[in-house]
Amino acid sequence: MAGRKSFLLRMDPALWAEVEAWAQQELRSVNGQIEFLLRQAVQKRKGTAAASPPEPTPPTPAPAPDAEPEIIVPPPDDFEVGEHD
Repeated sequence: MAGRKSFLLRMDPALWAEVEAWAQQELRSVNGQIEFLLRQAVQKRKGTAAASPPEPTPPTPAPAPDAEPEIIVPPPDDFEVGEHD
């Protein structure tokens, strides 16, 4: 994205681990999570909720690795809904 400011940020490793875990839970990069949190803090300080991109909806969780896959078989081309002989 053009026009974005890049800078070095130093932080405590324990805080980094917390932010990293939080970002993973919300399906964001650490950079994205920090930017999201900073944007929220600025909006709270200003008392506004405008100019914020919508929070993404988390995807449906993947099935457990040991779960049987669901197989969906389409009906044959000559299938008709209703009573059959």
